[in-house]
Amino acid sequence: MTVPSAPGVLLVLDGWGHAPASPANAITLAHTPTLDALAAKHPTTYVEASGEAVGLLPGTVGNSEIGHMVIGAGRPLAYDSLLVQHAIDAGALRRHQPLTDTLRRLADEDRALHLIGLASDGQIHAHVEHLGELLAIAATHRVPRVWIHAITDGRDVADGTAPDYLRRIEEIAAEAGTGRIATVSGRGYALDKSGDLGLTRPVTEAIADGGGRRAESAAVAAARAPRGDVWVEPTVVERTVVEPTVVADGAVADRAVADRAVADGDAILFTNFRSDRIQQLADHLLDHLAATGRTVSALSLAVYDTRTPIPALVQRADASGGLADELERHGLRSVRIAEQEKFEHVTYYVNGRDERRRPTEEHVKVIGDGPPDYTARPEMNLDKVTDAVVAAAAREDVALVIANLANIDVVGHTGDAEATVRATEFTDHAVDRIRVAAQAAGRWLLLVGDHGNAELMARPGPDGGPRPYGGHTTNPVPLVVVPAPGAVLPEELPAGGTLADVAPTVLTLLGRPSGPAMTGRSLV
Repeated sequence: MTVPSAPGVLLVLDGWGHAPASPANAITLAHTPTLDALAAKHPTTYVEASGEAVGLLPGTVGNSEIGHMVIGAGRPLAYDSLLVQHAIDAGALRRHQPLTDTLRRLADEDRALHLIGLASDGQIHAHVEHLGELLAIAATHRVPRVWIHAITDGRDVADGTAPDYLRRIEEIAAEAGTGRIATVSGRGYALDKSGDLGLTRPVTEAIADGGGRRAESAAVAAARAPRGDVWVEPTVVERTVVEPTVVADGAVADRAVADRAVADGDAILFTNFRSDRIQQLADHLLDHLAATGRTVSALSLAVYDTRTPIPALVQRADASGGLADELERHGLRSVRIAEQEKFEHVTYYVNGRDERRRPTEEHVKVIGDGPPDYTARPEMNLDKVTDAVVAAAAREDVALVIANLANIDVVGHTGDAEATVRATEFTDHAVDRIRVAAQAAGRWLLLVGDHGNAELMARPGPDGGPRPYGGHTTNPVPLVVVPAPGAVLPEELPAGGTLADVAPTVLTLLGRPSGPAMTGRSLV
């Protein structure tokens, strides 16, 4: 069948996963007449968005970063977590020259190593078990002091599990024979990426200077968080012996705090493999240390896009030759639209982690009027996003609108099932408005999730009862193609697809061939 070409809209419903109806499935609990009708009337399939299908380790949940990268690349991409694990399995980190040189220097000069990263096994931003290899390498090189600055999660994993992960870190350190938790900070502070330095600053002060709250143990620090693991206030874990000492620039602090503070000549290794949420902290911390006269060696487990280049232990996979490159090659104009939370995903990540804005691209970032409250306002700024999509779809010079509707995922991460149901219903209404606009402009509409989330809002807790869950899943995601007016598509889409099939499908609908780098197939 020859598919007639037409302009279109690629609409990513973030966190829109597929699973049987259940009391924990916010998608099926929601009233979604538009999504239900589109799936019933138009070609629909379910595509894999996790694990090996997209370039992750087997059984690993999908995430927005790899989801949008694979959507854009038209092929699975070895994700940073997979590349890090391969490096560990091959012993490559133990032979990594910049790392081993740094550790030898620390041993020779009696300086400390500081490990900073997310303390969970959610595998979205980090994996706590990677600490085992890093601590073992530090022990081999006899680094005299290794301080762990733990960032509690509560988003990629269930809220309330921070004490379990902190205990696991202590076990890993005991097995390696080195490493102690120096500070504990919630990811709401440490992994902010909105530019709110009021959140980042107390984390920097705790890590760099030993400033802020005190707790006698990591578990106590985590237990003091009335708003959950995400919002553990940056806390310094103290020892019992306290004596005066000099930290920097003649400043005097308690010895117990100073031991954990970052001193001139120390080294920092950021252990997150995903870069976007730790970059703000990395930049702010390194700027602060430089401003206070402390020269440190900085390394990162994977490549970060920080202002100051940080040498990485593991490099990235090549993501070029994807949808953005093909659109540019054919001179097809695209408009990218999303709220601030997901703006990088429809630009930077869809473009293969390429920061260039191509001449054929327009970027529309929708910013709210005030601080977000996702449970109180699950609609977020969806009306503004929808207005922008409708306006772009009406333009004859635009071949493709690429937009992300963030609500289902962002609200789903709160673990609040009722709010996520409402977010899904707001999304359904927005999809209806976009569908009407696309049809009026003679466009096709392709809807797809980037990973699962809201279809699983609870998991069994320690007592066997349901426990709120706001993390991602390994479930497939729906893909629906609404043809342009008058166009005829196959009645059924092939099964067994993945997110790598999205870009080839989009290019087919635009009347263009798949790019030579793409291994995905067109589903139409």
